[in-house]
Amino acid sequence: MKFKIEDLQSIFHKTFREEYQTRLEFGHHEPFYQAAPEKGLENIIFSREDFFASGLHEIAHWCLAGDKRRKLDDYGYWYSPDDRDKEKQALFEKVEVKPQAIEKAFCIACTYPFKPSTDNHSLKDHDPSQFIFNINKQFKAYSRTKFPRRAELFIEALKQFYQK
Repeated sequence: MKFKIEDLQSIFHKTFREEYQTRLEFGHHEPFYQAAPEKGLENIIFSREDFFASGLHEIAHWCLAGDKRRKLDDYGYWYSPDDRDKEKQALFEKVEVKPQAIEKAFCIACTYPFKPSTDNHSLKDHDPSQFIFNINKQFKAYSRTKFPRRAELFIEALKQFYQK
C-alpha cells in the first residue's frame, strides 16, 4: 500500500478540522504546532517534509495536548535540536513516551511500520532500549484502558480508511 500524506491530511481534516479549527500542513523543514493567533482562525500542525511518519507523530502530540496547551505554540514545550547531551536526551525521551505510544497505535491502525524515534543522531553509543520498552509499556497501558479521546477517534478513522 502507498501511504500518502495527502490521505493523512484528508482523514485528519474530516475528523477534526471543523470541531477543533485545526488543520494539518506538510512540506515544512521542521515540525511545529502554531496556535491560532486569535479566535476564528485555525491552528496549524506543520509536519516535516512530506514524511507520513512525521504527520502521524505530530498528530499524536496534538491528540495528547489539552485545551490550554493547544492555545500555545508548540503546546508550550521546549524543543532541543538533535545535538542533545545524555541528560537532555533522557528528558526528551521521558516526554516522548506517550506521544510515541499513540503514534504506534496510529501506525497499527493504518498498517504503517512504527519506528520509535530518539530524534538525536549526534549522541554516540546511545542505547534506546529502555525508551522503546517504555513506549511499549505505555502503548499496552493505553490499550488496556483507553487512549486519549482524540487519539481514539483518529485510530478509528485510520482503520476505516486503511483497513477497508
